[in-house]
Amino acid sequence: MNFSTFNNGPNINGMQSLWPELNYHHYKETVSLVHLWTQIVGKIRLRKMPWLNHSWHVSLYVTPRGFTTSSVPYEKGIFEIEFDFLQNQLILSTSDGRNTHVELRSQPVAHFYLEVLEKLQDLHIPVQIHGAPNELDPAIPFAEDHREQHYDHHEMQLLWKAFIEVHKVFQEFRARFIGKCSPVHLFWGAFDLAVTRFSGRQAPKHPGGMPNIPLRVMQEAYSHEVSSCGFWPGNEDFPQPAFYAYCYPTPEAFGQQPVEPQEAFFSKEMGEFFLPYAAVSSAADPHSALMGFLQSTYEAAANTGSWDRQALEFDFSDFE
Repeated sequence: MNFSTFNNGPNINGMQSLWPELNYHHYKETVSLVHLWTQIVGKIRLRKMPWLNHSWHVSLYVTPRGFTTSSVPYEKGIFEIEFDFLQNQLILSTSDGRNTHVELRSQPVAHFYLEVLEKLQDLHIPVQIHGAPNELDPAIPFAEDHREQHYDHHEMQLLWKAFIEVHKVFQEFRARFIGKCSPVHLFWGAFDLAVTRFSGRQAPKHPGGMPNIPLRVMQEAYSHEVSSCGFWPGNEDFPQPAFYAYCYPTPEAFGQQPVEPQEAFFSKEMGEFFLPYAAVSSAADPHSALMGFLQSTYEAAANTGSWDRQALEFDFSDFE
């Protein structure tokens, strides 16, 4: 794969860019820890929410302070769990006015896990979750993960601010589609912000293959044809934040389609298009650069997959 390095260049009209410069090697330990924290919180939401198609009931959402479960039902009303990266707290609140918090700090996952369960008990929110990560290998049970873990609040704030800017563009992209479409949401399995469009047609059964995730869950998630895009902080095999785009099923000609901007590339190994985050954040117009990637990769999927684009797309600009 092409892991070209980009530097943030001049900002639009000399103004300070809202897109922060990110360095995977600076935040990788923090992201590894926060990823596991979001798995714990996401599994709480999973257990208390009714099942929604394609596992939409498990995801988290970007907020002005961090990430949230949004409102979750329980026996005495509703509750919410929010990561507050400004105050470095996990805030748990209920509809009857009670709230408590857990400090976000360097600590073993086991300590965080047990403290969150204790806080839920204090709020009289009964819940039992599957106590090990999904989509990770090895999947060390949370209660047994006593490794010392590092949390850098500054690096997490930079990454979260990038999530905010990405979220804004994803929301605008989502609004151009009137077919079935997912929310813009954070999936804690792979820790990526994603939005998915659907053609409306059923898809072949997915073969699965993700570590520590049931085949039936994967097959339900991909029960219908999709074109999906997202933002991901990276990992040791792909050591940089990046945008991705894929479709399922994948037409043979999908990866041969022209996409924007010029820094985007297709990985035959992964079967996806990628665009380094730095190519967007350093662009003269980051919004247009990212929107070009989202639109052109969607068109690559829709055109090679023979989607009924006339029935699925609409321009709402006249309504604004």
